[in-house]
Amino acid sequence: MCEDCVKEEYPDRGRMCLDTGSYLLNFRKCYFCDHKEEMQVINKQQNGQDSEEEFVTYEHVCSHCNHVIASHEYCFRVDGDFQEYEMDCMLCGRGEDVVTILPDDMRMEQEL
Repeated sequence: MCEDCVKEEYPDRGRMCLDTGSYLLNFRKCYFCDHKEEMQVINKQQNGQDSEEEFVTYEHVCSHCNHVIASHEYCFRVDGDFQEYEMDCMLCGRGEDVVTILPDDMRMEQEL
């Protein structure tokens, strides 16, 4: 992973959790070849699609010189009545979200 290729390391993305794509607004340029082109995604692995947990990992690489810019990790899990999402990537940032699978979210009613 290369902190010289990104504008900000692990930006806070709030509730945004993505299992695909690249956060191009945070991409400065490739430190090794000075190109700022769309990146490639390589070594994508997806585990646990049929269970209550799903993990997706891949690498963002420069499409010109194949320099590894960042490693992307995404996790989805079901925990009781909730779906939990997490993302961790130097380029795309950190994010997490929890969503109820029930029609009424008791947490929202308590906040009101």
